Amino acid sequence: MYWILFIGIAILSYIVQHNLQSKFKKYSKMPLMNGMTGREVAEKMLHDNGIYDVKVTSTPGMLTDHYNPANKTVNLSEGVYGSNSIAAAAVAAHECGHAVQHARAYAPLKMRSALVPVVQFSSSIVSWVLLAGILMVETTQSILLIGIILFAATTLFSLITLPVEINASGRALAWLSRAGITNTFNHKAAEDALKSAAYTYVVAALSSLATLIYYVMIYMGRRD
Repeated sequence: MYWILFIGIAILSYIVQHNLQSKFKKYSKMPLMNGMTGREVAEKMLHDNGIYDVKVTSTPGMLTDHYNPANKTVNLSEGVYGSNSIAAAAVAAHECGHAVQHARAYAPLKMRSALVPVVQFSSSIVSWVLLAGILMVETTQSILLIGIILFAATTLFSLITLPVEINASGRALAWLSRAGITNTFNHKAAEDALKSAAYTYVVAALSSLATLIYYVMIYMGRRD
């Protein structure tokens, strides 16, 4: 039954990723009426929120956009940084939403940031620990339990990411409308683009949770 769920999530993940790329491509062809680029949208949103210590930079790749709280940079992909499309505006505003969260000490973002070192450590060894735990489960269950605890940290990170991403999109959409970047003709497109991106985080969280439950079931089954 788990494998049916696992395959279902894998298929869903592919569909969501394909949908996101399709929507980004579609809305990348819809120019903003004011002609502002992603960089200009990002800088305006930051300044409108009283944030002047965050730098907007360009980063290689497609859909590689992210906010780095460590060095306070909004990193926009090549297809967003210099583009004046509705997709670029939505993505740029979303990443600035994270900068606003940081400036406002948004609790879920603080929790996620605190988990980063833990997740980086656990991600580097969890696969090997879980494999060793499964192979040695007949003789000792402690290794598998350690692996489950390490994997639980990554699952918690995925779950906390959901409200962080949804809140950032909410901030972005509200500002885009309030600042007049979007209007009645294209605001729905911006909303649709960010909603498609949010689905990827939902699927990732579901996949991580399902995998955690699978390992817990192995551990509980061996105990019985």
